[in-house]
Amino acid sequence: MAEIITSLHGIDETLRDPPAGAELLVSKKNLRTDGLVVLANQAQVGVRTTSDAELTKIAEGREHRGAVLVLPAGRKTRETTLEAFLETFDGDQGLVVLLDGVTDPQNYGAILRSADQFAADLVLIPARRSVSDTPAVFSASAGAAAWVPHAVVTNLTRALGQLKDKGFWIYGADMNGTAASQAKLTGRVALVLGSEGKGLSRLVRDTCDVVVSIPTRGRLDSLNVSVSAGVLMYEVRRQQG
Repeated sequence: MAEIITSLHGIDETLRDPPAGAELLVSKKNLRTDGLVVLANQAQVGVRTTSDAELTKIAEGREHRGAVLVLPAGRKTRETTLEAFLETFDGDQGLVVLLDGVTDPQNYGAILRSADQFAADLVLIPARRSVSDTPAVFSASAGAAAWVPHAVVTNLTRALGQLKDKGFWIYGADMNGTAASQAKLTGRVALVLGSEGKGLSRLVRDTCDVVVSIPTRGRLDSLNVSVSAGVLMYEVRRQQG
């Protein structure tokens, strides 16, 4: 089944390294869509002009701004496996982000966008009770899903053990943890963030070496998981230099 990208950011990023068989559909002519057509032509991606009504139908009701990129089934992303990552990773500093039960595609997309900005080496999600790659995630990530290495694992706790065997220290995010600025977030760091409502599961929390928090002064209980991920990734990279 073909994948549809309606986000202009997502289309732009994907056209910079597109999969074979991609097609750009355009219904409006403006500076932004003209720029996408130029990128498509440079990448030898087919371009077709169509009506706004047909584009809306192809986009399956999702909002678009005059352009839609259609990708064939099995579209090209940076999806990999944990095993492949561990076989080749040899850096003294590292950042792997694991998501424990995050189900909102907007949050996952925003986390991928932060992972791109802070050069995370890998993002891991579990196969069950978790968000997955979808057009909504691609849109929310502003195209970062095409660039950030990410993998699906069958068992998150086992994945944490594999990372420990490779010299990673496991840091879980929780309101009751040590302030992140006071934790030693250097070397090989695996950062685990829990679900939007329940936080870290018990087994995952028990597997963590250290639990860290973000000190806040607001009236609400906690930060959104995607905001927390961005703050903690920044702190890891700050300490790693």
